[in-house]
Amino acid sequence: MTRNLGDILKEFRQHRLVMQRELQKVIIGQDEVIEQIFAAIFTRGHCLLEGVPGLAKTLMVSTLSQILDLNFKRIQFTPDLMPSDITGTNVLDEDEHGRRSFRFVEGPVFTNILLADEINRTPPKTQASLLQAMQEREVSIGQTTYSLPEPFFVIATQNPIEQEGTYPLPEAQLDRFMFNIKVDYPSAEEEEQILTATTRSDKPEVSKILSARAILNLQKLVGSVAVSEYIIKYVATLVRATRPKDESAPEFVQDMVDWGAGPRAGQFLIHGGKALAAMDGRFTVAIEDVQKVAIPVLRHRVSTNFQAQAEGMTTEDVINRLLEVIPVPEIPKYSGKE
Repeated sequence: MTRNLGDILKEFRQHRLVMQRELQKVIIGQDEVIEQIFAAIFTRGHCLLEGVPGLAKTLMVSTLSQILDLNFKRIQFTPDLMPSDITGTNVLDEDEHGRRSFRFVEGPVFTNILLADEINRTPPKTQASLLQAMQEREVSIGQTTYSLPEPFFVIATQNPIEQEGTYPLPEAQLDRFMFNIKVDYPSAEEEEQILTATTRSDKPEVSKILSARAILNLQKLVGSVAVSEYIIKYVATLVRATRPKDESAPEFVQDMVDWGAGPRAGQFLIHGGKALAAMDGRFTVAIEDVQKVAIPVLRHRVSTNFQAQAEGMTTEDVINRLLEVIPVPEIPKYSGKE
């Protein structure tokens, strides 16, 4: 018996709620962060988590890998790390007859979830070793190209306050991340719960909810969520308005922004909107879904200038102002008449 899309979406919504409950056995609060990470996973996206030390960024990712029943590897990025330490390398083997041949030894990038911890602590040469893996989901060593396992996600972390001995990520690499997620301090009530939970000797156990095959099927499901031409037009208008040299850009963008978002931002806004709609059990993307993911999608793709800093305007302020001034399209109601 073939199930309809509505039943499948309801089941997906239940899976998502169960995953969130399991994650919250270990991670207290951070609901928005968790929602955005789920949205990226269900749309084959990568995430950059930014937050001060001690906010459980690493714990969140490792717990997520347990819930998803996926292979998980963590790379601690350091200034002396080399590209081959990530991708792998060819080694020379000699058999019992003295014949020599090269054998490829896989690096930690050959996994399902890769945690790139403190990614800005390694030089650009090593950071760039992830570019091909993140975009094409493959690694080229010498003349051979190796495919990465599916599903594959990079979740990177960086500390925004410490700049000593760090290398800012280049724009080309930042653009590969679907979301730039800010992990903020917990509320007073959440902090008390964290202190209570983490100072006990017993550690919570989490259950495995989804397999790799199930995640690939859910990614296809999210891809089938409908997007109307009005949403497409709204996304295109919003992205183009971030570019100071575009004729549609508002005056404050022309004054305060050095460079805006590229077409990949629009793709991620739509993918993110589809994920939020599917996780909520809905068939179609709403304007509110796009607006909800606008800041994590655009905050690392819009560069403000000195004038914005002088006026105390952050990138988030510019994006919020854009969301206020860009007109929301009026979606006609279906009347049932020809």
